[in-house]
Amino acid sequence: MRIVFMGTPDFAAASLQKLIDEKFDIAGVFTQPDKPKGRGMELAYSPVKELALANGLPVYQPAKMRDGTALEIIKELAPDILAVVAYGRILPDDMLEAPKYGAINVHASLLPKYRGAAPIQWAVLNGDKITGVTTMYLASEMDTGDIIYTSETEIGEFETSGELFDRLMIMGAELLDRTLRDIEAGTAPRTPQDHLKAGIRDRVIGRKERLGGVISPAVNNILSKLLRMAVFNRKVLRRSPSGRLGQLVRAGRDLSQNSVTKAGSP
Repeated sequence: MRIVFMGTPDFAAASLQKLIDEKFDIAGVFTQPDKPKGRGMELAYSPVKELALANGLPVYQPAKMRDGTALEIIKELAPDILAVVAYGRILPDDMLEAPKYGAINVHASLLPKYRGAAPIQWAVLNGDKITGVTTMYLASEMDTGDIIYTSETEIGEFETSGELFDRLMIMGAELLDRTLRDIEAGTAPRTPQDHLKAGIRDRVIGRKERLGGVISPAVNNILSKLLRMAVFNRKVLRRSPSGRLGQLVRAGRDLSQNSVTKAGSP
């Protein structure tokens, strides 16, 4: 099977590394254009670009996806399938339809739950017990395509979004490997999503916050603050099984000696 891989961050690089290790025929790699980084604001390669160049794979970085340039590259490369992982761009329909098997995607949630941006952060923030990764066929609407496979995992009681990210990154790479092999063999299932099970957040979150898992700075700042509060509160509450956070459970006469204790205090 001839593959064109599309991805940008570390999460995607793990999947590309898996395809390289398993000797898949990778015709080319698409990634986002180089962006300024650090104090010097020098142009930096994405993790996917660095990995692709290190393995002698041709890299393509079209600035636009709808001006015909990217489509012409796809036609020249003639892949059987597009494997898309956190690319950060929405693919037009003509690109999705160009390869024999279309385009598939790895998403870091159990779809249809947590469509769009930041699925890992939302799972931790909401205190979910179970999450996972999904492979699906890409469709015109974001994260609405038919599901191929899912892989579940428990979320640790005090696990952070960063720790969960690292685990799902590897799970996603392994699931992509299985998905590509089964598509080629003609044994991969195809199950339409139950759109009624998509949460309100998944239906109303703005388009700019949903582009291929890219989070706007404003949304990222809010999520980061909420996650820090959520993880802290979960740890504090665990330390005080006898009371709720903020509940006064003991008070002494000498307040200068910190004899007022709240639930969650040691």
